[in-house]
Amino acid sequence: MSSNPERAVSYVLNKYVTEYMDKDVLILSQNTLTREAARMLRHYETDDIIITDENRVPVGIVTDEDILSKVSDVTVYAEATKLKDIMSTPLVTINEKATLQDALHKMRDNNIRKLPILTKKNEVVGMIFQTTIANVIRDATAAEPRLLSPPVKAVLGNLGFVLQFAGVLLLVPAIVATILEDTTTATGIYLTTVLLLVTGFFLNSYGEKSSLNLQQASILVFSSLFLLSLFGTVPYLYVLPSDETNVEVFGNAFFSSAAGFTTGGISLFDEPENLTQSFTFYRSYTQLVGGMSFIYLVITAFYPESKLQSMRGFISGRTLHMKELFSTITVIFAVYIIIVAMLLYFFGQDNLLDDFSLAMSTLATGGFVPSSTIVENLGWQEQVILMGAMILGALPFTFHYAFVRKKFLAPKLGKEVLTYFAILSGATVLFIGISGLEPLESAFYSVSASTTAGLQLQSLAGLNGVAHSILIILMFIGGCGFSTAGGLKIFRLFHLRNCRSFFSSVKRNELPTQTKKEVISTLIIIALFPTISAITGLHLAESENVPFQDAFFEAAGVITTGGLSAGVIDFDTDPATKIVLAFLMIFGRLEIIAIIYIFVPRLS
Repeated sequence: MSSNPERAVSYVLNKYVTEYMDKDVLILSQNTLTREAARMLRHYETDDIIITDENRVPVGIVTDEDILSKVSDVTVYAEATKLKDIMSTPLVTINEKATLQDALHKMRDNNIRKLPILTKKNEVVGMIFQTTIANVIRDATAAEPRLLSPPVKAVLGNLGFVLQFAGVLLLVPAIVATILEDTTTATGIYLTTVLLLVTGFFLNSYGEKSSLNLQQASILVFSSLFLLSLFGTVPYLYVLPSDETNVEVFGNAFFSSAAGFTTGGISLFDEPENLTQSFTFYRSYTQLVGGMSFIYLVITAFYPESKLQSMRGFISGRTLHMKELFSTITVIFAVYIIIVAMLLYFFGQDNLLDDFSLAMSTLATGGFVPSSTIVENLGWQEQVILMGAMILGALPFTFHYAFVRKKFLAPKLGKEVLTYFAILSGATVLFIGISGLEPLESAFYSVSASTTAGLQLQSLAGLNGVAHSILIILMFIGGCGFSTAGGLKIFRLFHLRNCRSFFSSVKRNELPTQTKKEVISTLIIIALFPTISAITGLHLAESENVPFQDAFFEAAGVITTGGLSAGVIDFDTDPATKIVLAFLMIFGRLEIIAIIYIFVPRLS
């Protein structure tokens, strides 16, 4: 028996019905003849038929027993009987987001033993049976005692897969370093790859792939970014100066690694060209891995399973499942990177490896550059290319997927994208008029801030207060959801429409529970982003002896993973401060709210 049967049962009953449903459901029109339905029941070896009306909306159910009872009735002419004449109505169904516990309650209340599962569009995706749920409960209580609880195993299983995939991806910069005969960098990257693969394998052996609630998903995303940043310090330990103390070396390495995998992009290296080419390629590559991993984590943890089921894999043509999701993300971004890198090469950036490094960093909205002058020496064509690449990185993954399957570009998604462009356009016009910079340069900074890419042509310490404020607000807002961009995300601005109702006790009670949680989350994020930036800015202003305006700007770049810098943080910054700032980049990548979900699960 399980060491904690009640906990095991509670765990499985909170799983979605879609995990245990029977997907082979026979669906026929209500005008189908009974004799034809009987033939199809035998052919498909099933016992139930879901009946739909002229609009393909499910309206009833017919079982094999219904057909037999009607056919044996001497008062019924079986040859002319249609399914609408014998179906049971009204049809009792359940939503795809319902849990097994919800299904049991509905079965009990309606005295039935099976439930068709519907999407929001009233499409039948499966059937859940009472016997299936009973078997799940029996297996949960009869399982051998476990070292780890099912929720922990679920987190470990997903975490192991993410680390293994990151380890496989990091073979690319390791091979590049090997080809360039940079043994120091190659050794560090290979060691990181081995650590990721071995750790991922170890976690997979103790974990299992299953759905997560919001608290568990938040733990997964935080653990993934932390471990990626931690293991990613190894190559930096090989190249950083050895005359510093161990704490200083680790602080610099962990900060730099976190800036990569969180796509924060704040660099301690004033002159990246002093690093080897293979190492600057690795730095940009970590931003790509971190950005793609974050998209995967967010979609798998927070995205409705029904959306993934509706997506078709353009690699295989099958329904897109979790295992193919990483491949899909990788292919899409690889195509973008090749296009951007080749355009940069065509317009004059004749170092192809640097072009790929810059393309990866830009599309991942990261901000690392292969050399301190590569952005400064760009012509207007290259600046336009980079602005386009930054915007692509700030758009949701589902927008990119829409290029392959336009049907998936939902109206709600289009609204978010249009809102993003409206905010970006308005802020750009305002910044051009206030900053005192050239129009193209001003537009470049606006895009860099809005996408939280952090690419900059020069130090931003000299900007006036209003110009700084515009860039800070753009970094706080960030890009769209399910993208590599940071900030609080555009889709959360839509939740503010319910704020007025939320503060009215009468109207608040009328709001759905999920809407209330979304409003609370949005308000918490909006409050915490500037608050944490202000506290961090005060510390940086005092410790680095710089104006608060510049320190606050730097802090905003850290917490939003925006990356725009006023040159406040450098190698001389206290190592403890840099370690804390590295964690702030991770917290900011999680939009802070995920950390709150971990410790206050009722808000999720």
